[in-house]
Amino acid sequence: MTRKRSRQPLREGTPVVRDAQHTVTPSWQHPGGKLRELGSASLTDTEVLAIIISTGVKGRSAEQIAQDMLNRFGSFRGMSDQPLERFLEIKGLGDVKVIRLAAALELARRCVDQVVNDLKTDASLRRQVLRD
Repeated sequence: MTRKRSRQPLREGTPVVRDAQHTVTPSWQHPGGKLRELGSASLTDTEVLAIIISTGVKGRSAEQIAQDMLNRFGSFRGMSDQPLERFLEIKGLGDVKVIRLAAALELARRCVDQVVNDLKTDASLRRQVLRD
């Protein structure tokens, strides 16, 4: 059974693909599609957060909520120091979304800890990083 894709209106700047008949088909319509087709490095911070948030609420998309978060806290680093209650002050964020965000921030913290530890214990890696 094939799932139907929802057809959302194209946002300005959305890349498109033209087939032999010059039919325009969007190559992605949301951050998850962009990640799939162009890779995670192509995402903006807002798009990364929107994927973690997953869905919006009535009148506010996940991307709008993500942008509110970045406006309030300034960056991922600014978010990492916040108590979870501060996120609940943002319209569109509830317990489930905040917990998902907290888990993503913890994952990032653990990755950074592993890299720092590797740099502390591996002199050749440290030299390589400092050269680059």
